[in-house]
Amino acid sequence: MFKPGGSRTFQEYSTAVFIPYIDSQLEYRSRLDLVWDCYMKSGSLKATVRCNHGKGIRRRVTASGLLPSNWQNFLRNSDNKDELFSFVSEQVMQLVVKESKQLVVTDKKRVLTIPPRKDTANLAPCNHEEADTRMMVHAADALECGHRRILIRIVDTDVFILAVSLANERSEVLDELWLTFGTGKNRRYIAAHQMAKALGPEKSRALPVFHAITGCDTVSAFAGHSKKAAWATWNAFPEVTTAFLSLASTPSELPDGVLSTLERFIVLLYDRTSTCCDVNVLRKKLFSRKSRSLEDPPPTRAALEQHIKRAAYQAGHIWGQAAIAFVSLPSPCDWGWMKSGDELEPLWTTLSKVSKSCHELISCGSRKHRGGKCWCKKAALKCTELCACEGGC
Repeated sequence: MFKPGGSRTFQEYSTAVFIPYIDSQLEYRSRLDLVWDCYMKSGSLKATVRCNHGKGIRRRVTASGLLPSNWQNFLRNSDNKDELFSFVSEQVMQLVVKESKQLVVTDKKRVLTIPPRKDTANLAPCNHEEADTRMMVHAADALECGHRRILIRIVDTDVFILAVSLANERSEVLDELWLTFGTGKNRRYIAAHQMAKALGPEKSRALPVFHAITGCDTVSAFAGHSKKAAWATWNAFPEVTTAFLSLASTPSELPDGVLSTLERFIVLLYDRTSTCCDVNVLRKKLFSRKSRSLEDPPPTRAALEQHIKRAAYQAGHIWGQAAIAFVSLPSPCDWGWMKSGDELEPLWTTLSKVSKSCHELISCGSRKHRGGKCWCKKAALKCTELCACEGGC
């Protein structure tokens, strides 16, 4: 949302800041879609993310209400944003729009249009929680209405990933799909259609799964391993593309073959020279090598399976249906999530906590039997597989 500038009330903000921007955008475009997030009261996959951002103080949004002194803190409260979106939408719908122009505004599950449209079945009712995916619904509808050049204003990476995927799927009816971010001199434009063409059909379809597995809002990233490193690993191990594609569109289950291929991909992400295919084996090798820290090892196979399930749910079920207004989703609890009261939390692993079975962890760096010089022997303990000698002392 735009900063309020010198506005004192919500009405002033709407009149002096928001409406002029919408007016200016409509001047050069035949259709403008205004798409909002829809905040779920319970069962949201992003509840944990929003909690990490902090919770702002609840404040009613009325025309005469004074704007908060801390705008960013105000926007941290989902109820505040919900009311603000509804308020500015009402204001926007009072605009006088030229006959040659069209304005489309989301209002929770509904959609409002100027001039009124008889058929909005492609747009509403819509049960998407995030504007990221709902923008794809509107882009797909615009294409069906004959608009072949589309510009989307973005604020995060997810929309870019979805736009490239959409550009690939609708290439026959799409001429150009541009993304823009930033303001003023820092404004940038990205051609999603050119990116889709450069990647090719398979990699464009697999891109959302790659993005989810390597870290997005609802799926954790692998600590210490960037998207750039993951992309290089994908290029070095192209066989993983088939596994990505199998999860790209509403998978009913997680096939064993796919899990094994993705496990090998993660092994290579952590150690490009490794020949093993088992993350549990890699964990032992990395820890025993140069006394690696336990802070950022690869996940266990059990944890990786839940991680991949969450990625498949996000990329295959949610993003895989991004262009459909009303989607049918399976229970997140079958895909790496668990209930905690009214909220959903990641199911990190099905294994018991290590603290329940291991109270102290000592390992030695001995490559072979060294008698009394071995640290484990000095502690009156047996060497284990985590030691450099792999239990040989």
